[in-house]
Amino acid sequence: MQTITDAACQVLTTQDPMDKVRMAHQMANLWRDNLLSHENNGEHTAPLNPARPKTPELVSQNNLRRRRLGSIEGRCALLHAIAHIEFNAINLAADMVARFAHSTRITDADRHAFISDWVGVCDDEARHFTMIANRLLELESHYGALPAHDGLWRAAISTKDDLAARLAIAPMVLEARGLDVTPNMIKNLENVRDFESADILKIIYQEEIAHVAAGTHWFFNICERENRKKETYFQDLVKQHFQSTLNPPFNEKARNMAGFPPSFYNP
Repeated sequence: MQTITDAACQVLTTQDPMDKVRMAHQMANLWRDNLLSHENNGEHTAPLNPARPKTPELVSQNNLRRRRLGSIEGRCALLHAIAHIEFNAINLAADMVARFAHSTRITDADRHAFISDWVGVCDDEARHFTMIANRLLELESHYGALPAHDGLWRAAISTKDDLAARLAIAPMVLEARGLDVTPNMIKNLENVRDFESADILKIIYQEEIAHVAAGTHWFFNICERENRKKETYFQDLVKQHFQSTLNPPFNEKARNMAGFPPSFYNP
């Protein structure tokens, strides 16, 4: 029987975006049908950098042009940036499974639930990418048409050896920031009457709350078993692994729904 680590590594080593989406959905379906083993045969390990297509060109975030949403070009630029985030999110979730499914910081009793959570996140992110990519096609653009930045994966490399750090940075910082900014993006798209794009972001927004909740749950799980003060440990990991500061405004309502209280990020 193929292992869950094998399947996650196949997602990571698939280059074409839509093939990567297909592999993510296949992994989720096989896992839910109990057709993947969670045993560790040691045959496959997560690559340091996942496979990616030749485009988009990766540039510094400072070199990305800002465009107004009143134009189709501006809306495509926003959607392209979101598609790139979702593409990286597929890899981040698959890497969580491939790299940490057998972490000793997760008990054997909790391991199946841990894997199930991140397989589910990977499945969601693949669906989110598809929705945005299809919307770009409707606007006569496509993923890869514009340059993008690679800041998300720098965070993955920094936390590659520490499950608690990965949980703190990926879902509890990066995805939580999505909860902060997405409502305003939805409002701005509705203001220019792009209701189709706004409706897609509404779906993504609601499902990302559950992703932040998964990260928070497993971070708390580690802290409780290792007798660590949660807020202090989180803040120490952010200082060590995140290259910026946590700046308001924060969407406290959505973060609270994810079980992520203000004492962590706004002390």
